[in-house]
Order: sequence, then structure tokens, then C-alpha cells
Amino acid sequence: MDFTLSEEQQLFKETMKKFVDTEIKPNAAKIDEAGVFPAKEFQKVGQLGYFGLRYPEEVGGTNASKVTYILGTEELARGNLSLAALCSMQSLMGTYFLYRSGNKEIHEKYLVPALRGEKVGAICMTEHNVGSDLSAISTKSIKDGDSYIINGEKMWVTFAPVADFFTVFAQAKDKEGKMGLTPFLVPKETEGLTVGKKIEKMGVRAAPTSELSLNNCRIPEINMLGKAGKGMDYLKEILVEIRVLTAALAVGVGQAALEDAVQYSQEREQFGRKIKSFQAIKMKIADMVAAIDVARCYTYYAAWRSDQKLENMKEATIAKLFASEAANKVADDATRIMASYGFAMEYSTQRYFRDARFTLIGGGTNEILRMIIAKEVGC
Repeated sequence: MDFTLSEEQQLFKETMKKFVDTEIKPNAAKIDEAGVFPAKEFQKVGQLGYFGLRYPEEVGGTNASKVTYILGTEELARGNLSLAALCSMQSLMGTYFLYRSGNKEIHEKYLVPALRGEKVGAICMTEHNVGSDLSAISTKSIKDGDSYIINGEKMWVTFAPVADFFTVFAQAKDKEGKMGLTPFLVPKETEGLTVGKKIEKMGVRAAPTSELSLNNCRIPEINMLGKAGKGMDYLKEILVEIRVLTAALAVGVGQAALEDAVQYSQEREQFGRKIKSFQAIKMKIADMVAAIDVARCYTYYAAWRSDQKLENMKEATIAKLFASEAANKVADDATRIMASYGFAMEYSTQRYFRDARFTLIGGGTNEILRMIIAKEVGC
């Protein structure tokens, strides 16, 4: 295994870094304060080709490696985690099932424009009483001729107010008559589909999140994305990637907090000298650097394993667990180094502190992940 980036990967990382430093970071505070979908920035990311990185050329992608994909994700998260979360959602969960099981018409009408950033795709799994246990989803579909009638309530739907289409997970009968999780493509104009109230969040505030109601939504059978009852199997296909992706988001926001803390320590003076010279600050920054560097290396390792088609459940889970905990610790330490200024809305550090909490939840709560890791080693 070689951690050295290829020339192409290095060029891509530098391109993304320049884009983030010039187009995203200067507007990051405004994006957060506005708390609305950053459409302009989102479309610019689409123009860079990020949404199609992991997809083949025949649908408008570039067939890039998983390592390349997370390089872009990390940089976006360093700029603004709201935007990075939206872009990662669009490039994976929001479009994967269309690519996997959609026909040519679905690809042309929804997938290809989405990979260009011209349409927005959301995924609907969580419900009011359903989070980690997706098998308990209560949204149901009933076959009616060549259509399915879907009824249910979804919660925590990212993109809901601005999405052009939704991948909705509902229960459907398989060939044996047993109910099982099944994904459906539901266009926004579907009668009976209603976007509910916006959920106000402490972090990733510019990632619009709402409730979603489906009341007798009639969907043509062709919009069933795969076989009835096989939804959990399909989710497992990308579960590892979701966790590596979340780890990359954590590394990015952690890196942003670290950079701000280092810069502040180089500028702030107390007792006649820069605070970077104080041993207490040096020790804290050293620990922050170590945490983010280790998180980054392990995240790259997990992505590399995916590229090599190696068994990767344990490694991906460890990457997400460690990186998210590291990002939150680093963001907390950054606010401590900046003291009162770390508490002020004028500075970005408080945003990193708030946004980093998202990485503890996305991709599976860390409590659930610890259970999975223990199980992977026989406990």
C-alpha cells in the first residue's frame, strides 16, 4: 500500500483546495448565517465534476477512485460542512439507487442532470420512530395494477425543500409475499407528496432538512429501484462508502478548526509574547495535529481498501468513529485556544464546533459503530 497520491490525484486535490479557498471559505460564514440552500456554490461544485466522480463515464461520471472521491470531500468540508454534506449526499445516497437500478429513461431524466448539479436528489429513510433500526420503517407500498401506492411519514430528509426527486424507502411485498425494505423513485411533482416543516439545527444549518409526507402517492412500477424487499441488501452495498465519506467530512472540518487555531496562536499576544510559545498551547496543538493526521491516514486507508475490493466493514467503521471523535475534540480544543473569541459568532471556530457534531450522527451513531467493531472481532 502506498499513501503517495498520484499526479492526477494531487492535481485534483490542489484544484479543489484552490476552489474552496477562493469560492467557499470567503462566503462560509454567510452561508451558515443565512441557513438556506447554497444553490450557487452547489452548482459550481457540480461544474467541477465532483458529483460524478464515483460514477462511470456512460452516465456523465469520471470513474475516479474512492481515494480521489474523498480527497474532494475533505476539501469541501474544510471550506463549509453544510455544503460538503449536501454535495456528498448528492454524489452518493441521493443518486446511487437511480444509477444502480434505474432504466435508461430514469438515467437520462434524473441521474445525468443530477451529476451535473442541474437537479437535486434526496434520500428518505429515517422516520419519527426509526433511526438506526431501518428494518422498522413503517412507510408502506401497496401494488395496484402497474403502480404502487405509497403512504408514510419521513423525518430528517436532507434537501427536502429543494429536491427534484426522492429515493423513498418503503415496505413492499416480495415474491413470497413477505414485506421488505424497497427503494422507490418519487418525483417532487407526485400528487400526495408534501414537504413538511423545516427542522432548525444547531449545525450544518445551510443543509435544508424537513419532514416529508406521502399520502397515497401513486408511483409507476418502473420507479421501483430494484427488487421488492431487497432494500437492506442494496444499502449494504454502499454502507462502507457512506462511513468512509463521513470520515472524510470529519477530517475536513477538523482540519479547518486546526488551521484557525494555529493562525490565532501565531497572532495573539499575552504577557508580551505570542501564545504559540506557551507550552500549554504547543501541547494542545500537537495533539490536534496528531489526531487529524491519524484520522486522515486511516480514512485514506479505508478508501484504498475499497478501491482494492477488499473486505472493509471494520476499517470503514473505525475510520468514521475515530475521525468524527477527533474532529469534535479538535474543534473543542480550537475554541479553548481562542478562549472568548472561540465563543464569538464573529469567528469561524464556533461554526466548526457546531458543525462537527453532525459527523457523530451521519453514517451511524458512534455508539452503534462501537457495537459493530466489537462484533467484527468476535465480541
